[in-house]
Amino acid sequence: MKHQVPVEKGKSYEIEIHTLGTSGEGVGRYEDFTVFVPYALPGEEVRAVITEVKKTYARARLTEILRKSADRVEPICSIYDKCGGCQLQHLNYMAQLKAKRQQVIDAVTRIGGQKDVFVEPTLGAANPWNYRNKMQFPVGREKNKTIIGCFAQGSHEIIDTRDCHIQKEGNNEIVNAVRDIITELRIPVYDEDKHTGVVRHVVGRVGGKGELMVVIVTATKQLPREKEFVKALRRSLPHVVSVHQNIQTYRNNVIMGRETKLLWGKPTILDRIGRLTFHISPRSFFQVNTAQAEVLYNKALEFANLKGEETVIDAYCGTGTITLFLAQKAHEVYGIEIVKPAILDAQKNARDNNVRNAEFIVGDATEVMPRLYKQGVRADVVVVDPPRAGCTETVLKTFANMHPERIVYVSCNPASLARDLAILEPLGYKAQKVQPVDMFPMTSHVETVVLMSKS
Repeated sequence: MKHQVPVEKGKSYEIEIHTLGTSGEGVGRYEDFTVFVPYALPGEEVRAVITEVKKTYARARLTEILRKSADRVEPICSIYDKCGGCQLQHLNYMAQLKAKRQQVIDAVTRIGGQKDVFVEPTLGAANPWNYRNKMQFPVGREKNKTIIGCFAQGSHEIIDTRDCHIQKEGNNEIVNAVRDIITELRIPVYDEDKHTGVVRHVVGRVGGKGELMVVIVTATKQLPREKEFVKALRRSLPHVVSVHQNIQTYRNNVIMGRETKLLWGKPTILDRIGRLTFHISPRSFFQVNTAQAEVLYNKALEFANLKGEETVIDAYCGTGTITLFLAQKAHEVYGIEIVKPAILDAQKNARDNNVRNAEFIVGDATEVMPRLYKQGVRADVVVVDPPRAGCTETVLKTFANMHPERIVYVSCNPASLARDLAILEPLGYKAQKVQPVDMFPMTSHVETVVLMSKS
């Protein structure tokens, strides 16, 4: 018997909201049919107009709140309803932390089948505002004016942003200065549809002592009026120490191209996590929330439970941030990463911090780890911080085949984390502790650290 869909596109319905979805939207039911309603909160009864209907769910636009949640707050951002940068400004911060914990609980129990593991309360940020040390905003035109800002939710419409409340103040200063300068110097901005113009994106980075790096991403090899641009930027921004041009000539959505030219100043800026200092170049990976990165890495270090005798493998080491943290307490650490420039950054970071017990290897973990094992390397602890998609089954089997005492899994996606926990369990590793960390306040994202022990 074919199941009847009880809602129609364009019609309005009263919907009871029960939970938050993984993108921060309210998830409700109408006659037992799932409806996703952005900006609605659990416990609310809302009126919403259906915008899209699928076989098993529908999406709707919130038109009226009939019964309001006690956790609802007024967003502080004037463009919050248009911009796609944040999803949870309308939910008070303590409730955000609870919702993120629930997201992790739902994933590890439903997808991961981990019925008896306790998920700790989410570690929140001391200051949930103005935390992002990196900004990358598209540049466009609207009514003959230059606009720079976030894309609107689910589209490529640019919302002009002058004061983003999750960006560090230095990044807001960069956006506003660049907008004025390219307008004044009449530097053409990129048109995505026609693939014409020059300036595509502005990337800003703020260092530990407030130093600023500006990267102008262009669709052309040359930046018109380059010297005047740099001079004007230095005049507007006294803290700028590094100005680059990145060249991205392809017609695609990739923000940065392979070629970067230093136009003025230093090639890198510095930031600190704990006792360690990191050089950050335009394309380096570095956690966008420095204060919470320290909370996250300390938790990973605590779970690794190092006494100074251990050999540790960091399987997706990136630029070596977690690796160098682990090296402070381990006998030796091997960092593995498939991206060569990241390994070069990691080696430089190790030298700069005088870390001599870390070795970095370029390659795929599935090939490097068995090679290390053949060479007699026995990992006591394996640490893994994979991309959003998680690990392949081959990688997870490679970890298990090394027989470490503990696996510390750092994840930015509860769903792929839960799937990987379910794969590791029959391979002999059981989740012992699960700790969510709020790296991205006001957004729906949550980072999680899990300790797995040999069962």
